[in-house]
Amino acid sequence: MSMSDDDAEILAVARAGFLDEAQDMLRQFEQGLLVLESDPGDSESLNSAFRAAHTIKGTAGMFGCDAVVAFTHEAETLLEALRSGQRQLDGTVVAALLESRDQMEALLEEVRSGQEDPAVKASSQALAARLRALLGKTDAVEPATQAQAIEETATPLSATSEAATRSCWHLSLRFQQDALRNGLDPLSFLRYLATLGDVLAVRTQAQDVPALEDLDAEACHLGFEVRFDSPASRQDIERVFEFAVDDSDVQILAPGAPPAEFEALASLRCGDDAAARAALFDCWHGMGLRFELRLATVAVADEKDSEVAEPQLVPHIERRAAAPEQNAARGSDRRSGVGERREGGRDRRAGDETRFVRVRADKLDKLIDLIGELVIAGSGAQMIAHLEGNEALVEANSRVMDLVQETRDGTLALRMVPIGETFARFQRVVRDVSKQLGKEVELVVTGGDAELDKSMVDAIADPLMHLVRNSMDHGLEAPAERLAAGKQAQGRLALNAFHEAGSIVIEVSDDGRGLARERILNKAIERGLITENQMLADHEVWQLIFLPGFSTAEAITDLSGRGVGMDVVKRSIESLRGNISLSSSSGRGTLTQIRLPLTLAMIDGFLTVVGGVNYVLPLASVAECIDVPTECSSQEEARISGTFNLRGEVLPWLDLARFYGVQPDFSRRRSVVVVRDGPTRVGLIVDRLMGEHQTVIKPLSGIFQHLKALAGSTILGSGEVALLLDVSGLFAAAIRDSQNKKSPSHTSR
Repeated sequence: MSMSDDDAEILAVARAGFLDEAQDMLRQFEQGLLVLESDPGDSESLNSAFRAAHTIKGTAGMFGCDAVVAFTHEAETLLEALRSGQRQLDGTVVAALLESRDQMEALLEEVRSGQEDPAVKASSQALAARLRALLGKTDAVEPATQAQAIEETATPLSATSEAATRSCWHLSLRFQQDALRNGLDPLSFLRYLATLGDVLAVRTQAQDVPALEDLDAEACHLGFEVRFDSPASRQDIERVFEFAVDDSDVQILAPGAPPAEFEALASLRCGDDAAARAALFDCWHGMGLRFELRLATVAVADEKDSEVAEPQLVPHIERRAAAPEQNAARGSDRRSGVGERREGGRDRRAGDETRFVRVRADKLDKLIDLIGELVIAGSGAQMIAHLEGNEALVEANSRVMDLVQETRDGTLALRMVPIGETFARFQRVVRDVSKQLGKEVELVVTGGDAELDKSMVDAIADPLMHLVRNSMDHGLEAPAERLAAGKQAQGRLALNAFHEAGSIVIEVSDDGRGLARERILNKAIERGLITENQMLADHEVWQLIFLPGFSTAEAITDLSGRGVGMDVVKRSIESLRGNISLSSSSGRGTLTQIRLPLTLAMIDGFLTVVGGVNYVLPLASVAECIDVPTECSSQEEARISGTFNLRGEVLPWLDLARFYGVQPDFSRRRSVVVVRDGPTRVGLIVDRLMGEHQTVIKPLSGIFQHLKALAGSTILGSGEVALLLDVSGLFAAAIRDSQNKKSPSHTSR
């Protein structure tokens, strides 16, 4: 039967979900191993890594990803040996398991792309052999070959075959009707079962399949009786079916189970249905099981009459006495099996994972866009209400706008994720790079619960990666050099994040040698960036590092020295409306600060008018508003900037109208808006103050991308366009114009 387009789409979506979940499991796997490397006795981290590997293997088996199953099985086996104490944890084992994590990712990428790479297959085989060697095994059977043989073992074997009659596990499987609708394939569980041992016999139970005219093609009516020879434990076999705990009923009887357990199983499956019990016993007989039966006469109620109908002969297994402790053990086995009732399965699965729902990012973006349009429409309605002068209408609109604001904040919060997820990735980077450089490095992470927009978290990962690698390569010294300088042999690399004034600040710091001021100056003079007699403050010297192609590395290595990176880091951060700054102390270390807005979609703004044009300032950057001081109120001097005294503090000021080359509006009282960018404060002279305004940020057209002082645009309730000012970009543009002594013009900005 060919797969329909709908089925193919459902399978594609399910596979994409599997790959996304696998990435989460890989992070859990890696995190557990990194903790184990520093604390070998942490059993919970070991269990966490094992669960992650088992989840990847089990889910991959459901989708028929045999290469992933085969390799992950080797890593899982080694982890199980560590858990049971058969193998001791050491650096070699951790290194091999971390390599296994990378290999799993490569195999999963093959699943995503649909293309197999012979090099990946070869590396899988080589690494699998290393894992078996660490376990002391050199002749392990490849699980993949067992999985390939499932088609043969899935056919009924001869009832008289020697294999069928030997002592082995007996599995009774029944799948719920919604199993197929929920994306489960019963055959995939049988395939995966073959990776743990030999499936000796399978009998399909199809008696519940309805007539063709009543058949629902999406419903599952199948069950299976399986004879399974395996050294695996009951817990290992139960894990095979843990992904279908809500959609299946699985009963497991151990090798050598007494006849009483089979009779209990028959009662569970058939109740008092004599024909069904006879059919089930015939099935078991065909699989090689032999019982001494007795026939018991029972009364069965007629469906149409409450009176007792004709007696029927129901087969029973001849009971044999069993010790009380054996009965108790069997009862415990049945209670702990995966064939519990569905309510019990839900109870076990209830946990953190049930509190999260995966949502497509494009759907979330669409919702945020709609909320943005709602904010604009609400502003228009509020403006009309004020013009009408109807107090009841104004109050009603005010209530609506309060709800819109709460809805906006709640919607934006959906995209907010802790930056600690990004920080966690660097533990592996620090481990690998420190070993590559022969350095001892301790990674300290703080502020990981600070939240940031998901799109920005993804965008900031690469710049942070470069900064971390730079700190380890350039900043932190080798152990011998640190000891000679009176420091501890182990260097300290710290990642920190915190919220400040509507922004998030991310810090990367180290306690290394610090930046070499003289070397930076000499390199800048050599390249003609500055003159030999030019005097620069420290922060100006550090900014030279961000120039394209600038590098002070004495040798080119795999990590640095090619002059590529820091300029890209700065451009990436500025594209997010952020800024980056450096501070350093010779011999004590370097601190890099990245300041970013919390979101790129909507902000609370402060609306002003300058020369008839609406400008919006981020409300979080506005400190206060004052009248224009006398130092900068002269109409005769067409000055763009200067300084003024604010309560004993000297602050620079900038006339936005003259800065943008338009005539100031002196017909009404002008004002100064004191804004801050980090520690810097500047007074911006504007023509009118319009107050707070919820701003939906619209990106500027490509033709305006060179305008560093503008971060975007927005639409007011009146339909007018307002420009969103980039405070840090505005400061930089004003300083640049002051240094170049150019006359301001609107087009030059």
